[in-house]
Amino acid sequence: MASVDEASEKHCWVCFATEREDRVAEWVSPCRCKGCTKWIHQACLQRWLDEKQKGNGAGGVSCPQCGTEYRIVFPKLGPLVYFLQQVDRALSRISPFAAAGVVVGTVYWSAVTYGAVTVMQVVGHKKGLDVMERADPLFLLMGLPTIPVMLVLGKMVRWEDYLLRLWQKHSGKLQLLSGLVPGIGRPVPRVPAEVGGGYASDHLSVSRTLCGALVFPSVASLVGRLLFRRVPSNLQRTVLGGIAFIAIKGALKVYYKQQQYLIQANRNILNYSEKERGARGGQEEEELGENEDSGTE
Repeated sequence: MASVDEASEKHCWVCFATEREDRVAEWVSPCRCKGCTKWIHQACLQRWLDEKQKGNGAGGVSCPQCGTEYRIVFPKLGPLVYFLQQVDRALSRISPFAAAGVVVGTVYWSAVTYGAVTVMQVVGHKKGLDVMERADPLFLLMGLPTIPVMLVLGKMVRWEDYLLRLWQKHSGKLQLLSGLVPGIGRPVPRVPAEVGGGYASDHLSVSRTLCGALVFPSVASLVGRLLFRRVPSNLQRTVLGGIAFIAIKGALKVYYKQQQYLIQANRNILNYSEKERGARGGQEEEELGENEDSGTE
């Protein structure tokens, strides 16, 4: 008789309390489970659901034993609460698109500003303002943002790598110039294994490419003022300065890469001499003796 009473008595599978211990608590049987896992306190089930849903009341939760999804009924909302709930859901759906639009708009207007500054820097402040005031606004809105884009695309053209490969291919024909430029026609005893990755072309860094492209108009203007002071037109001076900068930088870069290639190609491994072998053996004997003395102490 006692066993039948114990089997029919309700047990909460969360807090393990029985119906005798708490006669006031509200019980619920929310799934197809039988036996000791059939009943659970309403309050315990609510806390367990809060932990599973983690604040997301709209998500469904199933029984961990039989897999039955709990039927959850919410109280009826008032008109104001229902309206605020719909507004909150609409804002949650629109926010990612609005944030993406803000980011795109910021990048676009930054590109427009950079393009306008570049025009004034290349052709001159007063002349640049005059040109942009006379131009069609639609043309400015479409053309100015393309200036940084074209600079970045131009920076990604690796013409130095092509020139370097051409140099390495015909390096044997350039031995006559080795007296003028050291290493230009030096014979290569072997081809390094990493010639395709580490010596013919350096790593295309996004940050380095972006910074180099955006700084290029300022550098071209500066080089033009230093080397071509007699040229009256600011535009021509900047164009000549940009060409000179690209040529000088490219020549130095190609020369530097060629020297790295030659250093790697002409490396050599030395023999291990008997003198070094004897010195190493004596050092090991001294260390062994010191270890033995410390052990006896």
